[in-house]
Amino acid sequence: MAKFFAPLLLSLSVLLSGASVSAQETSAAPAEAIGLHAPSEMTNEPRVLTLDLTRNPNEIWDRIRRGFSMPDLDSQLVADQQLFYLNRPGFLKQVFARGGRYLYYIVDELERRGMPTELALLPMVESSYNPLAYSPAHASGLWQFIPSTGKNYNLTQDSWVDERRDVIASTNAALDYLQTIYEMHGDWHLALASYNWGEGAVARAIQRNVDAGLPAEYSQLRMPDETRNYVPKLQAIKNIVSQPELFHFELPYVPNEANFVAVAAPIGTDLAAAAKLAGLSLEEFLALNPSFNRPAVTLPGQTLIVPTERASHFEAGLEQLSEDGKGWRVHELGPGEKLAAIAQRHDLTLAQLLQLNGLNARSRVGAGYSLLVPDGVDPSGALQVTRLLPNRPQVKLTANTTTPIRKIPTTPAKAPASGKPATAPTTKAAANKNTAKKATTSAKSATPAKSSAKPAGKAAAPAAKATPQKNSKPVSGATKPQQQPKKPAAK
Repeated sequence: MAKFFAPLLLSLSVLLSGASVSAQETSAAPAEAIGLHAPSEMTNEPRVLTLDLTRNPNEIWDRIRRGFSMPDLDSQLVADQQLFYLNRPGFLKQVFARGGRYLYYIVDELERRGMPTELALLPMVESSYNPLAYSPAHASGLWQFIPSTGKNYNLTQDSWVDERRDVIASTNAALDYLQTIYEMHGDWHLALASYNWGEGAVARAIQRNVDAGLPAEYSQLRMPDETRNYVPKLQAIKNIVSQPELFHFELPYVPNEANFVAVAAPIGTDLAAAAKLAGLSLEEFLALNPSFNRPAVTLPGQTLIVPTERASHFEAGLEQLSEDGKGWRVHELGPGEKLAAIAQRHDLTLAQLLQLNGLNARSRVGAGYSLLVPDGVDPSGALQVTRLLPNRPQVKLTANTTTPIRKIPTTPAKAPASGKPATAPTTKAAANKNTAKKATTSAKSATPAKSSAKPAGKAAAPAAKATPQKNSKPVSGATKPQQQPKKPAAK
């Protein structure tokens, strides 16, 4: 009997084991179909960035995150702005990379003043980190100063230079203004609204709420749409910088170190020759030195910005140029003197002389007008530079108009204005980290940027903590893909 039942029992055992395996495979299939996996297999969750405060930051973004101290704003407007930026990753990377040229100085200055490092991101809202951004209301630079407020903050604007485009000088002026309006309101959101709309307008909006028994917070004020979206834009950028991996976005690497230095430049230095000494294209060189309106250094005390690693070679080359005695000088137009005669005397065509001096055929100049002319130097490089400079030709100057161009002073150097903030370190004359007044950093492009978006305004420089009312001006960065709303107030 045992021999008879043994094969039968073996067959039953094989059938049962096969059924068991089929059941396991069948139960596994639905699990895979609906995406059920063991926790160890979950590899798609984003890794949230954390900060290790026990080590020094090795990139600028890490350093910026450590200084965040403004209260966060959480609203649908923030979510909308965040989505706008994240849907344009190429634009974000381009702007962040351009801003990397300026961020070390801006963050350094913010930390020195004890201000929130969120403000280092504000130029992205204002100008897309383009120091050549220019608005129809004549606002210019990273921080978008209009001419009148620029003068109030001691930013020189003439036919030779425009310090509103000087990254160092304009940053110092902007931070002065932001400090003043923060002290006025005691709230950074209200300070930013004032920066955009004007502190007078914000004060009136606050008073309206107080009179109506309503909260006087930023989110509760009645304000233009552009100002309503202003702080949410900054908050959206802050969120992305805070946790880029959460949004599957990679910030460009920007080392936490100064990448430029200011070198004292001799009077008459040709900018094209300086660019060649620095080993840079004209576009790259002018991006580092965006404040020039003419293709030469014309004042004592002016500096040129070059990459740190090229500073020694550049400085030696400038000394050689100075010893050669060839460069540029200023000629003062005499009574009855004709532009055509001056051009011929310097081996220029009339059109070239006008181009070098930002004039056109309709310009009318009289005695005392200062003209830039070559002094033994080949003007071809300077003519190329003028095509890239962001100045615009002067139109309809009357015959009796005296020059708006500053004449070269005889003093050895221009003393900085009292209380004006320090600037970038210079080589040789300031190798010990003394600061240079006219240091500038770069924009991605050296061509003038036509701001098409929103105005940003600044009040007069604080004298006894008083801030005048702001004027209106629209602003934006040239490469910014969006149309920013118009600003009713200027800086």
